[in-house]
Formats: sequence, C-alpha cells, structure tokens
Amino acid sequence: ILVNSVPALAVRISPPDLPVPVTLANMRQPPRPDTVIYNRLAHVVGMSTRRTRCTIAAPPPNVLHVSPVACDVAKQIALLPYADVTVKSGNVVSKAMEYYLAERQNEFPGVQVQRIYITHYPMKTLAAQVLGTVGPINSTEISQPAYKGISPNEIIGQSGLEAWYDSFLRGTDGAQRVQVNSLGQPTGDLATKQPVAGHNLKLSLNARVQQVGQSALQQSISANAGAGGAFVAMNPETGSVYAMGSLPSYDPSVFTGNLSQSTYQALTNPNGGDPLLNRATQSEGPTGSTFKPITATAAMESGAWSPGETYDDTGTFSIDGQTRHNSGNAAYGVVNIVSALQVSDDNFFYNLGALTNTNNPIAHPNGGVLDQWAHAFGIGRKTGIDVAGEVTGTLPTPKWRTQRNQLEAECDNATGPFKGKPKHTPGGCGIADGTNRPWSIGDNINLGVGQGDVQVTPLQLAVVYSALANGGTIVRPHIGEDVQTENGTVLQTINPRPARHLNINPIYLETIRAGLRAAASQQGGTSAPVFSNFPEQVYGKTGTAQYINNGVERDYAWYACFVPATATSKPITVVVTVEKGGFGAVAAAPVAREILSQWFFNKPGPFQAGSSTTL
Repeated sequence: ILVNSVPALAVRISPPDLPVPVTLANMRQPPRPDTVIYNRLAHVVGMSTRRTRCTIAAPPPNVLHVSPVACDVAKQIALLPYADVTVKSGNVVSKAMEYYLAERQNEFPGVQVQRIYITHYPMKTLAAQVLGTVGPINSTEISQPAYKGISPNEIIGQSGLEAWYDSFLRGTDGAQRVQVNSLGQPTGDLATKQPVAGHNLKLSLNARVQQVGQSALQQSISANAGAGGAFVAMNPETGSVYAMGSLPSYDPSVFTGNLSQSTYQALTNPNGGDPLLNRATQSEGPTGSTFKPITATAAMESGAWSPGETYDDTGTFSIDGQTRHNSGNAAYGVVNIVSALQVSDDNFFYNLGALTNTNNPIAHPNGGVLDQWAHAFGIGRKTGIDVAGEVTGTLPTPKWRTQRNQLEAECDNATGPFKGKPKHTPGGCGIADGTNRPWSIGDNINLGVGQGDVQVTPLQLAVVYSALANGGTIVRPHIGEDVQTENGTVLQTINPRPARHLNINPIYLETIRAGLRAAASQQGGTSAPVFSNFPEQVYGKTGTAQYINNGVERDYAWYACFVPATATSKPITVVVTVEKGGFGAVAAAPVAREILSQWFFNKPGPFQAGSSTTL
C-alpha cells in the first residue's frame, strides 16, 4: 500500500451556524462574538488561545492577530465562505472528546464531531510526485464542470494520480478525506455525516524497483554532483509503468497539516531542487545522443541513407561555414549505422541531420523527414499518461522557429501580448536566439543529435525506446491497473489502447537494434563497461546533453535502454537522466543497471559506473 485512507474523528466548526455568522468583516472588528466559543473549544482540543499573527488569502488588510482556532476559520472563509473548518482530526480526537462536545451543544454552537478519512503515506517519499497530493477544493476549482455539485468542504486530488483518478478515489456519496500531520493538525474539511471511503486504485508500480531506482539515482546524484534526476521503467509491450521516480523528493504528509507558505516555497524553489516537480513527466530538455535512433529511422525510411552505407569520419564535419567535431576530437574512420550507434559518432549523425533537413522551410513549415519521424515517435506530444501535469515538450520546426521570432519581436517592441510592458533591444527578450533568424540546416543538424531547441521528457523518451523494442507501436503509458471496491471487486480495468503504430521497415529496425546492442555489449560501445557482463540482452544508448542555464553550459547525463520480449518473458524499458551529472555512461547508465538487476534478479547489485566520455 502506497496511500490509504484511515478512518478518524474530526472536530469542525460551521461558520454559518455560529451565533453570529462569521464574515471577514466582523473578524476584523473586535470584539468578536465567536471568541468565547473558539477559546472554549481550544481548551477541549488542546490548542493555544494566544493571539498571534494570521495571514489570510484576502485583500488587505490580510493580516489578523487572532487565536489559532480563529485563524483557521479566517483562512477558510477567505477561500470558501460556506465551507466547514476542521480544527482537529486524527488520533488526537478521542471518543471522550466526541462525547463531551455532543453533551454540551449549547456551549459549543456550530461545533460538531464527525467521522472522516485521513490520508496516510506508509512509504513516505517513495514515488511522491507520481502519487500526488490532495487538498481542499478552492474557489476556482469548485466552479469547474468536473466538480459540479461538489461540497465546498471537499478534499480533492491536486496533482499526480490523486488528481487524475480523483472521481474514483474521493469516495462515494460525497465522502471525503481530511489530511493531518503527525500532531493531528488538519487542513481539510468534512463533507458528509456518514462518509464512505473511496474506491481502491491498483497500480502497476513495483515498490521494490521503485525503491532501488530512487536509491541508485540518489547515489549517482551524490557521486557526480548532480542537481536532481528522474527515471522511468515500463513494459514496452503494454505501457504499464513499473517505476517512475524524481529526485529530490518529498514526504507528501507535509500537505496533510497546516502547510506554511515558507514550506511550500521551499518545495517549489528551483534553487532548492524543486521537489514537487515530477521530473519524469514535467522536466524537459535536449536528450543528447539518445535521440540518434530517431534520426537513423528517418534517414533510412526516407532513403537518405541505407543500412549498409558507410561514412568516413575524419574527425570533423563542416557545412555552411561551420565545423563540428566529435567529443574529445575523436575520428572513427569508416562507420555505418550500427557502428555509429555503437560508438556514438556525432559526425555521422550530423551528416544524417543535414540529409534529412527540408530545403524549403516555407513550403514545408513542419520540417523535413526528421521532424516528421520525431513527431510520429511522440516528440513534442504528450504521452497521455494517467498522471496529472504532464508537459508537451518541444519539437523545433520551421513553423516553430517563425512563431518564436514573432514572439521575440512582439516582446522587444512591447506589442501584442506584451503591450504596456518595457521595450527591449532586438533579441533582448531571449525568446529566440537572435532577431528573426530563419530555420537553417544547422537547426536540423542539432536536432539529429538531440541538441538545440528540442525539449523531451524522460517519459517521452521511454515511449520512443519502447517502440524500438516492440516493433513500432507507440504505447500509452499508464500506472493505474484497475479500480476496485473495498472488498476487491474489480469495477474497471485500465488498459489504454496504443496511441498509434509506426510502419518501420523491419530491416531498418533490426539495424538500429544491432547498433544499440553493440553499444551495450561490444568493445568500444559507450555503455559496454556497464553492461557487457550483464546476463540479459540490453539494448542501450548513452546521451550527454549540453544545457545552457544562465549562460553557463552544463552536461546532463541520459541513458535509455530496453530488454525486448524476444529476449525475455519480462520485457522492460528504462530511461534515466541526471541533471548536471556529466556523461551518460558515468552517471545515468549505472542507475539503469541497478534497476534492471532488481527487475530480473531481485537485487540491485553493485553500482557499476562507466567511463565513456562521448556525447
């Protein structure tokens, strides 16, 4: 069990049922007629009556000096005036407390004790971003069609699986959960007098693989001075996700108490690692050489290159007056697609990027064959996973470049959506890299090696490699397996159909697979030092993506691999990324090996770092 709902008691106040209904206006104007009730209740539930600073979400003056109970009431009515306020819940509310308040209703008008459910996270930080958070419905959400007719006291899913499957998990007959921290301090409210727990959601997650993935990723982040990272492990045939992790993580129970503004800011601060961010679905960027199988597919399917065709890599690649070279200035000599994937020959794929470019960007605004195949694989498109908040990413095309130029011009000149804002010198907004620069062959060359403006999430890359493993099917990843009643009766099976199937020539597909297999197993392969002695047939590709943050270039480590159904009865795809972790073979591939070790052999094995310094 990763998340459960535990029955409990809660003490609540109904502001409209107090002797003088509470409003923000009368809370700001002492003496307050409800003060006696608040203080009397505070003594019963063990809270202070001392007046302290209370900041509420309302127009100024938005700071009150009131007791903790009064502060809880003020915060609630500032958001939803007719919602109830939970003062205490959980183990700290005893049966004796319930009886005491019930027998003295004349002394506590507007105060009730009711049975509720609270949210509990037995495994703390494990898969926190995937599971998501719950919280009180707000004034914006309550007006949305999805929540039509809902009680203003409701607790709803706010992120992750909790948000996606909210209608199942929230409960039947209007039941809801109230979250509490270890001290029994609540932040939610009650919805019904007779709450009924929501349905159960069975997940595809393997808790042990999830644990090993997070542990190995943390080890790599620490060893390589990384800033964070993510991993995805999934079934390439069905799309079932076995593990999905993002670091740094957090304990979701912080949302079950009175979450302070400072704590929330720490959880969303990029300088602190932005722990709330699900880097597997919400972090996007260049993937480096892990993109190369897409380029190889586009080149062969378009006829720009053939499986047996060779290229003489002399160490440099020059076009349009620009010279590029391999990492470490390596020269690999005569290579074909298989050997180029094996050693990750950038010059070879620079050439394929040039060959797959459109010569007429105006006539072909969506780009050439490389853009077309990248789009088909899912780059720049949401995967449709059942976790709220997934981002789209970016697939750069001539049309995209034109749109960026237009937006840059509007920002520079303070027109369009930027009207009324300061003007900038040409290119000063930084939306486009230059002023009105058209699409060039260099854009496609960069795309060919997973660099430049392309923005991909780890999950999108996992879907790409799953298609390479399964023969071209773009699966729809999912974590929910089925919805069950409390007694285990399956109400709904979750098995989404694939998004589409790509008709890739089997010969071309096998050529790419041969290159990925050689990269992980043969001498000279970029991840061979990590996987050459691995008992299962791993097909993998390292990637070292160059990111520029605030003008400083840093290397982000990537690794993508699979063990296909043709080689095992337990097929799996794994993608790992380590932010600012350096080379993919050094920082990302070892994490993938530990995940695969746990999956196949029920133990993570040693952390085996690679040594390749190719991009």
